[in-house]
Amino acid sequence: MIKVGIVDTTFARVDMGSIAEKVIKDSLPNVRVFRYTVPGIKDIPIAAKKLMEESECDGVITLGWVGKTLTDKLSYVSMSIGLQMVQLMCGKHIIDVTVHEDESDDESTLHEIAVDRVKKHAANLVKLLVGGGEALRPYAGKGLRQGKPDVGPINP
Repeated sequence: MIKVGIVDTTFARVDMGSIAEKVIKDSLPNVRVFRYTVPGIKDIPIAAKKLMEESECDGVITLGWVGKTLTDKLSYVSMSIGLQMVQLMCGKHIIDVTVHEDESDDESTLHEIAVDRVKKHAANLVKLLVGGGEALRPYAGKGLRQGKPDVGPINP
């Protein structure tokens, strides 16, 4: 049985955890999903580590929402470095899905970005867990985007 962890936050403006859980459960018939909800992004690394170690998750998807201020951006950088450290310590993938409030002034667009980004990254995590490091190879260099339209490859 594959074990997948989902970390989400109360600060997020979209319930990205439920979206990720649905994609993962629909893609993996024999999966156990562990959810861990924290207040904000700075709490994400420890939640991911606990899911890896205490729940023995094979991989984790983290779902954060970053505000528009410089303080918010610096908090994101801090969280991102923490996640990199957890990945290296645990030797397992953590797929970070973050929506930045300044990606759009339109709430409907922010919602679309969040949903698209979560669905695509949850599918990426499933592929990595099932197929390992070769699973995403067919998509290398394709200019794929999560949350925005794909830009495609550059062909000289």
